[in-house]
Amino acid sequence: MLDIRLIRTNKDAIEAKLKTKDPEVNLSPILALDERIRVIKTTVEELKASRNHLSKEIGEKKRMKQDTTELMQEVAGLGDKIAILDQELTGLEQDLLHKMSCLPNIPRDEIKVAMDPKDNVCIKTFGEKRNFPFPFKNHVELNEKLHLFDFKRAAKVSGSGWPAYSDMGARLEWALLNYMIDIHLENGFQMWMPPHLVRPEIMYGSGQLPKFEKQLFKIHDEDYNLFLIPTSEVVLNGLFFDEILKEEDLPKKFIAYTPCFRREAGAAGSQERGLIRMHQFNKVEMFSFTTPDQSDQVFEQMMASAEEILEGLNMHYRNMLLVTGDMSFAAAKTVDIEVYLPGQNRYYEVSSVSNCTDFQSRRSQIRYRHKDEKPELIHTLNGSGLATSRLMVALLENNQNEDGSVTLPVVLHKYLNGIKELRPKA
Repeated sequence: MLDIRLIRTNKDAIEAKLKTKDPEVNLSPILALDERIRVIKTTVEELKASRNHLSKEIGEKKRMKQDTTELMQEVAGLGDKIAILDQELTGLEQDLLHKMSCLPNIPRDEIKVAMDPKDNVCIKTFGEKRNFPFPFKNHVELNEKLHLFDFKRAAKVSGSGWPAYSDMGARLEWALLNYMIDIHLENGFQMWMPPHLVRPEIMYGSGQLPKFEKQLFKIHDEDYNLFLIPTSEVVLNGLFFDEILKEEDLPKKFIAYTPCFRREAGAAGSQERGLIRMHQFNKVEMFSFTTPDQSDQVFEQMMASAEEILEGLNMHYRNMLLVTGDMSFAAAKTVDIEVYLPGQNRYYEVSSVSNCTDFQSRRSQIRYRHKDEKPELIHTLNGSGLATSRLMVALLENNQNEDGSVTLPVVLHKYLNGIKELRPKA
């Protein structure tokens, strides 16, 4: 969430910045609502001061045994006015909070202004696309003989869009997760295993609510009002909800493995079959709390940790600095790491690293204290490290052989008891 004081003093400049992410942003109604709230608060304070003054006068008259009927009626009338204004104020403040919570984060100055993802800027590439000397298969076709996933049985129990990994598919998925976790641990991240269901205020704190509620799965009955996490960014941020951290303990760099749950609008296209777009997928998430001065450096550390995983897998990738209109709601800066999927003939994101500045911490009231000074809002950063479903697709499609087998990267051998290749089954 943004600071209303910033909007009051820089309305035109802030609105122009926000329009580069969302052209529909209009700050005038917010400022009008803010002004009305401030006028009512001033009026209420004046009425309360008058009531206090009259109450003292009543006390003095009572001590002198004088009639206080008219004064008491006047005090009662002031009380009624205050109650009406307080009720109006509560509604206006809720409306302002809702409107403020729907405003995106402000893009950093260095971010290219554009609404089309095609304008994203490639800032790094590693490796090259593989040239196949034979007709290659996509991962769904490879799976017909490798039997790594069972989409039909998954659909039987949960409907379409839910994966089931079997045998070597499950083992390979687990090998990828363990490999990624080991890399992050070596790079100074602390591991968490958090809950997969969270309260609405935790979703709100990370910026998921109210804007993205229709994209979330939730449990709402007489006993529970909880949301399934779309990413462990939500819960890692929420673990420190309404806390004040010590500056000397920063930065805090965390990772967590969780399944992630997201509603996907519409049906997947013909090029997005199989694992490309699912309601449930596995991910190792990086999340960091930093001071404002540390956030740029930690951003680079998170990028480097994600890249190290892909380079260890000898995976061709590119880093794309997102334009303003392609960044997430909470981000001030985002770089997507994309791998090339031959079966789809395009690049897909496997990691998205974002600096959210103090946007989430203002919603979550997570602060840090420098010595004995007043607490300040902390900076939060998040990044996939990595999401496995598309990474699995890239691994299978880019490492396939003409006979339908798949050569496994050397770094995964130790997690698979020395298995070096996936062989088609009869």
